[in-house]
Amino acid sequence: MTPWDRVYTFFRRWRDHRLVTEFHDRLRGKVREKAGRDPEPSAGVIDSQSVKADAVVGSDSRGFDGGKLINGRKRHAVIDTLGLLLAVMVTPADTGDRAAAQTLLARVTEAHHRLELVWADGGYTGSIITHCLTALALVLAIVKRSDDMRGFVVLPKRWIVERFFAHLMRTRRLVRDFERTTSSAEAMIYWSMTLLMPRRLARPRPSRAEPVRYWGL
Repeated sequence: MTPWDRVYTFFRRWRDHRLVTEFHDRLRGKVREKAGRDPEPSAGVIDSQSVKADAVVGSDSRGFDGGKLINGRKRHAVIDTLGLLLAVMVTPADTGDRAAAQTLLARVTEAHHRLELVWADGGYTGSIITHCLTALALVLAIVKRSDDMRGFVVLPKRWIVERFFAHLMRTRRLVRDFERTTSSAEAMIYWSMTLLMPRRLARPRPSRAEPVRYWGL
């Protein structure tokens, strides 16, 4: 067995026994506590990202996103207000945001009982808002771009999830989807965030005389 074979053997074990997710979630709680927050969030943001798929991705788990003109997979993610991952679901790229959100938000509210508000963009309008309120006791608030806006504008809360996806694209393994299975693709996203959080924990607290730079969160 080569060293790479050993690496992937351990990775599969951690993935299948959900150790990747458990390790990630424990770190997230520590980061939130260091930031003076409750370990369990009460608000979050949901969005999706379409990425091209490598040749190893089979036709059963890939699709074509007509809006982004991307043949591959779509990453649906819910993050907290610090930009930390709460849950992710990888689907074929032609999966609608609202259809995926119904499944993903059910998983998130089951795991995070304090969650009561999630911000989203205009792609999540319609019956999903009523479903979240009645079935999940969750308020899905839509952050829309005003018709009066011109050029690039930073929208409230939306920038947090955009920064999250930007971090994923800095991980070379996630620039494309190279994984044969969606479970491996999801595990790789958790690993990427697991690499980020120890750096936040190691960062010294700002002194009272030092201004807090929120873009460094």
